[in-house]
Amino acid sequence: MRISVAVITYNWPAALERVLRALAAQSELPHEVIVTDDGSREETRQLLERLAADYPVRLVHLWQPDDGARMSRARNRAIAAAQGDYVILLDGDMVAERHFVADHRAFARRGCFVQGSRVLTDAALTARMLERGAATPDFFSRGIERRRHTLRLPWLARWYARPGTKQRGIKSCNMAFWRDDLLRLNGFNEAMTGWGREDTELALRAFHAGLLRRELRFSALATHLYHLTRKHVVGNPNDRIVDDTRSRRLLRCERGVEQHLAEFAAAPPDLRARPAQPS
Repeated sequence: MRISVAVITYNWPAALERVLRALAAQSELPHEVIVTDDGSREETRQLLERLAADYPVRLVHLWQPDDGARMSRARNRAIAAAQGDYVILLDGDMVAERHFVADHRAFARRGCFVQGSRVLTDAALTARMLERGAATPDFFSRGIERRRHTLRLPWLARWYARPGTKQRGIKSCNMAFWRDDLLRLNGFNEAMTGWGREDTELALRAFHAGLLRRELRFSALATHLYHLTRKHVVGNPNDRIVDDTRSRRLLRCERGVEQHLAEFAAAPPDLRARPAQPS
């Protein structure tokens, strides 16, 4: 089973560097890391070219123009480009614990997708992690919320991971699917732009298609770097799309990953094999 990690980013290269270095230090490396970029400035490309010089696995950079928040499209391009059988979706502000990839592999099961968790940091701890290279927090660290998500307890994780159809707490910052399941669902719904709900809508279609959710707690740990959020958007038009998907029990979206498959029929280049461009 080859694992692709798809990291979505937008104009935060300092956070992305921590994320990519954590993936490079895994106890079990993925087959590839795909950075799917929703229109970042030149600094992100320069960072990736610098890291590629000694990166331990295939490293890919997919960039699309900045035309508003198009997370669904960015993630779909990564899914289309992925060479792995299994795709871990990770946000560019999520620093993975060293067993993150190995834990995801251990909990991958046909007929299921996996929903992981995260530790939340405050602004001060995030600044220390970015500016001083501070270690990821443990259970006793100051400046964190959801402290239980610092605990890696595989025996307890197996109890939580019983397959079900729970709809609360869906978040694509730490989530994993078999790639062929994502293709069957046509990936994320690109009619959904702006902040949020595209992950919930995808999960609903997965449930309609007969997939079950495995809750990954106490395993595949990751630390979320603090930033301002638009979580509480009032009158979010994406809510109407979620409601329509639920009421009509849709399995596929009209605008999804299939429109990017031709572009990536040939695998996109590995940055490690390309000479750096002049700044």
